[in-house]
Amino acid sequence: MGKHAKPAGKRAAGLPGSGTPASGTAGSATPGGVAARGGTPAGGTAGRPVRCRPLPVRSTVRLRRPVDIWHKPALSAFVAMAISDATLFALDQLNLVLYTSAGALCALYGHGLPYAARARTLPWVVLGMVASLGLALTAGSLISSTALLVGCAALLAAVHKMVCDATRIGPPGNLIPTFIAASAFFVPQRLGQVPVHLATALGAGALAWLVCMAPALVRPRGPERIATARALEAAAALLRTAPGPDGSGPAGTGHARHATAAAVNAAWHTLFLVPARTPSKAAARAGLERLLVRAESALGWPAGVARHAGECAGEHGGVEAGRLDGWARELRRGRPLPEVALSTAQAEELAGVAAEGAAWAGSGTGESGLRRPAPGRPRGIRAVAARLAPGSPLLPIGARVAAGCALAGWASMAVGVGHPYWAVVTAASIYQANTTLSWQRALQRTLGNLLGLLLFTALLPLIHTGRPAMIALALACQLGTEACITRNYWLGSVWVTPMALLLTEFGSRQPAGALVRDRWIDTVVGAAVGLTCCVLVTNRRAANRIDSALERVADAEAAALRLLTAGAVPRAHDARETGWARDRLTTCLVELREAVEVAAGEWWQRALPEERIAHAEQQGHRTLAGLVRRLPAPAPTV
Repeated sequence: MGKHAKPAGKRAAGLPGSGTPASGTAGSATPGGVAARGGTPAGGTAGRPVRCRPLPVRSTVRLRRPVDIWHKPALSAFVAMAISDATLFALDQLNLVLYTSAGALCALYGHGLPYAARARTLPWVVLGMVASLGLALTAGSLISSTALLVGCAALLAAVHKMVCDATRIGPPGNLIPTFIAASAFFVPQRLGQVPVHLATALGAGALAWLVCMAPALVRPRGPERIATARALEAAAALLRTAPGPDGSGPAGTGHARHATAAAVNAAWHTLFLVPARTPSKAAARAGLERLLVRAESALGWPAGVARHAGECAGEHGGVEAGRLDGWARELRRGRPLPEVALSTAQAEELAGVAAEGAAWAGSGTGESGLRRPAPGRPRGIRAVAARLAPGSPLLPIGARVAAGCALAGWASMAVGVGHPYWAVVTAASIYQANTTLSWQRALQRTLGNLLGLLLFTALLPLIHTGRPAMIALALACQLGTEACITRNYWLGSVWVTPMALLLTEFGSRQPAGALVRDRWIDTVVGAAVGLTCCVLVTNRRAANRIDSALERVADAEAAALRLLTAGAVPRAHDARETGWARDRLTTCLVELREAVEVAAGEWWQRALPEERIAHAEQQGHRTLAGLVRRLPAPAPTV
């Protein structure tokens, strides 16, 4: 139960998702959509008019290509839930399915992370899930007021949203813990039962960790190979970008260049998480870094070179694009790393880089000569705390979630639904990075839930045949969710709805007619009230985030230009600084584009500084191209 969008910088950091990311749909806010609204003076922000932006309807139900690794979280969750359910069935304790599902569904997270980082991240996911479940069960056992329970569930849903976005844990984000906790608030519970139920969830979470780590026995370098393959594919697409009709520049180059920079940046952050403590591991990582530098070099090529006769580094763009695609296929198929040819001058320079790297590290470990992340940026808990500090753009989103979920739950109570947790979950699920994406998600959620209820009704005769059929259907729906949700959220919701109903049915049976009626009322009320709160509680800080991002881009570009003016060819001792400057500038450009797309999707927002944004991105990518041409490939470790 979740969405798995292709990482684009912010997702792959482990956040992974997204985060938000990747929470959007086709036809949402785009750079072109921003420019179409008219420009503003390049200087300052004062005096800009407030613009009311229309909410789109097109493309809401359009299907997309599935994400390349959708099957990994799908199979992991399927296996974890199947083992847990089979164990409970053998013990005749299927009333505990909700608690084991809380731990088993943690297997959906972390599949973009290398296994070493995944091993560290998943325990935090499990502990967070169990802590949320414990709060919900304790509150449910002590509080008798349904209205107060709705308020508690809304506050916890807001915490889930902000923490998942701040940690950038990635898909499925806050949806899973919010569904589990909101359900648990309304499960009949005695306080003495809570420890046993939490232990059950913790055991299923440990099983989920084992399932997610098991592929490391077969393909220990799979995640970093996939991240590198994505960067190669994005670079190939950039090289094939068609020239514009006037011949002055390629059409769509800005989008392709940003996509390449984001994919390369995400791949570097993935490789930075890969330990290289032994010569063999360092050699494997160095091979991926050499491929990644080759993909990165596309950012320094003339735009649209594949469609012109121009040459760059002795390679025709079309030939190079085909070569990059071929290497990406080799990586995805698990074949040996391809050899990347280097010139004599590059080889000599790289030997100096490796020697300097070993001296700088102060040891002869296998990590000498490998690129390292740029210093100066907070990481880990400090980075999360910085993203949640006062003034954070996540705070208005948290306020939206808390207000929308509480009002949706109370409105559901007012129309006669006794356990309105589904309205809380519906409201929480529609809140995305901006109003535009939330509007689309509300439409998708309503459509998907309606079709899901029809599917559940059609399956009722099979469900009533016994518990084994219920288990089999729940597992099938889980697999269907992951197979469909990256194509479009509404299609995944068709499978989410019957699975969620089945999970709650294991604990206590309810009349089918009343169950379907209540869920439909909760869906409509949750989507309508949640979207209303989303429109009323506008994120006015979104435009301020652009101003901050522009300042960071300017600072990173100035530092890069100082480095570029030092000499046309880097010496061995400043190759590391060149790499760090590239990392900083790429990250700042990716964050600027992310901030622009978030702000552009707010329906009520002051006019954006389009001219400053366009100038900053153009100059930033030119400077980045200069750094890429200057930056050497990593030295092979032997």
